[in-house]
Amino acid sequence: MSAENTARSALAAVHGDGVRALQHVLYRAAKADPDRRFHALRDKVYREDVLWRAWIAVRRNNGAPGTGKTTLADVEEYGVTRLLGELAAELRAGTWRPLPARKVLIPKPGSTEKRRWRSLRCGTGSCRPR
Repeated sequence: MSAENTARSALAAVHGDGVRALQHVLYRAAKADPDRRFHALRDKVYREDVLWRAWIAVRRNNGAPGTGKTTLADVEEYGVTRLLGELAAELRAGTWRPLPARKVLIPKPGSTEKRRWRSLRCGTGSCRPR
């Protein structure tokens, strides 16, 4: 069975949802060969449908601003399509670099005074209009 036929049948199985089809094909490949390593996924990350699915998930979660302090309203004012297009171009060119993670100390429940806080690092994403 060719990869094209596998992708086509997966796309039909998920009713035309390209991202879900990609997930399905990757899942089946991983299950078929647990030792398989996926080396060529970079081109999948900047696909328009994958980026839009990521934006929808962030929007649905009411994504909090990262270290760049960019809010969802800022992104929508800038233009989601514009931002995702620029992000895809930077990913494709290999020029996108994430901002440093924000470090937050959170209290540990039931802990002693000596080790009362736990470090939590939050990624910023790239939703930062320039």
